[in-house]
Formats: sequence, structure tokens, C-alpha cells
Amino acid sequence: MKNLNGNAIRFSVKRRNFIRALVVAGFATRFTESRAEEAASQNSKPRVCVYSEQFQSLSISEFCQVLKQMGVDGLDLTVRPGGHIERQNVSDELPDAVRSARDHGLEIMMLTAGITAPDRNAEEILAACQRQGIDRIKLGYYRAEGFGTLAKHLDAIRSQLKDVVNLAAKYNVRPCVHVHSGLTIPSNGIMLYYLIRDIPPERIGAYLGSHHMTITGGAGNWRQAIDLLAPWVSLVALKNFQRERLDRDETGQQKWRTNYCRLEDGIAPIPEFVSTIHQSGYRGFYTLHT
Repeated sequence: MKNLNGNAIRFSVKRRNFIRALVVAGFATRFTESRAEEAASQNSKPRVCVYSEQFQSLSISEFCQVLKQMGVDGLDLTVRPGGHIERQNVSDELPDAVRSARDHGLEIMMLTAGITAPDRNAEEILAACQRQGIDRIKLGYYRAEGFGTLAKHLDAIRSQLKDVVNLAAKYNVRPCVHVHSGLTIPSNGIMLYYLIRDIPPERIGAYLGSHHMTITGGAGNWRQAIDLLAPWVSLVALKNFQRERLDRDETGQQKWRTNYCRLEDGIAPIPEFVSTIHQSGYRGFYTLHT
């Protein structure tokens, strides 16, 4: 367990930095709460889970041991191809995962799933969530198609999302759409608003994150997106990045790439991001992707 203990120590430090960042950011915002409520919020800690993708070399039980040492509250468990649980095995393996988490004083707080359509696998995952009391999941990703087709493709995705929402409602699970970057849809928060604005917030969630929203949202777009999506915000991920200078291309253009880094060392302004999320009214848990 030597390496696991090392991971746990590093992540415990990161969680303390995260909590401190929330306090500095004004986790209890004076704009929306009375002084008594503000004082109570300042003395409380947000609930935190950890994304399991970065620990998939460990069994779920081993992962839970690490999380217990970190001092976090639970798991963001991958249930998708190549995940901690393969989607076709969810009915058999999710109950064992829930028991393992509880044995370590933890909770499976959400699933990261690959659902993009209301098919048989989607229904099995949603039914398993209902049986285990897991009330929200991250959906899978839609891919951008050829240039010139985006408007038509967005309309098709909106229709598909509504079908997924209708299926999830049968099982009292809220499907959440992640704002990513790159060639995925939605690739920014305003695009997500376009996709879900006609669906009631109690039936679909916006899944926002500091990393991707800063990459695609620059200095101000991410804040505007949170403003638009406030009624739908249901999940929030914290992750940060730095930019690395690469070689120039054949035209002389400087090339760059992004690399993950510690929360406090990156370009995404974590305290400001969390403060804005809090100002939007969100009081849920955070998932660490770091």
C-alpha cells in the first residue's frame, strides 16, 4: 500500500487546498444569504467525491481505501466501456460497489456513464441507479460532424436528449450533460444552454467544470455560461491545466498543448469559478478531476 498511501497524502493536501480556496472565494456569498446563514456556511465544508477514471488500475475496494485516507466523501464511479464497471455488468456489480463504499464510510455520489441514447444498456444503468439510490449521472458525449452541419446536428442532439430525459424520468434519475472542449458537443456552456433550455431543470442537469469551461470560455464566457445555466447546474467538476509550448509548425505558427496540474497551479481561476458557481445558487457536491 506504499504507493496508495502516497497518493492519499497528496490528494489530502489537494483537498485542504480546495477547501481553503472555497473559503477565500467567499463560499458563503454575502449577496444571497443573511449574516446568520453566511456564518453557518463558512463553518461548513462542501461534500467532495473523486472521479474514478484516474484510479482504474485499482479495484473498487482499493480505491475506497485511498479515498478514506484522503478524507473525501465518496466516489464518482465510471460505468462505461473501459470503466470501473462495464455497462453490461452494472446490475451485478453496482450493488457490490455500493456496499464496498459504505464499508469504508463513503458513498457513490454519481455515475459517469456513456449514455447518449435511450437504449437497453441505458435503461439497465438507470434502473440500477434507482435500486441503489443514485440520483444523478453524467451522460456520454456527442461528437461534432463535418463543418457546415452544426445547426442541423444540434437539433438532432436536442431531440435525442429529450428521449434520454424521458427514459431517466421513469427511474427518478437526473441525466447531466457535461460541458467539454474540443470536438465534443456541447463544447461550451452557451451551446449547452441552447440544447437544454426547453427542458425543465428538475429533469436534466448541466455538468460544469473549471478545466473545460476555461479552455473554451476564456476570461469571461464561462461566467456568462454559468449565469445562463444556473437553474440547471447539477454537477460541478474541479480540474486545472497549464499550457506547454511545443515546436512551431511548417508555417511558423507556435503550437501549444494543455497538461493537467494541481488545482492551485493552473490557468483556471478555481476560487473565482467556485464563487460564481455558489452565487448561481448551487449547493451540491464537487467532483475532483485532478
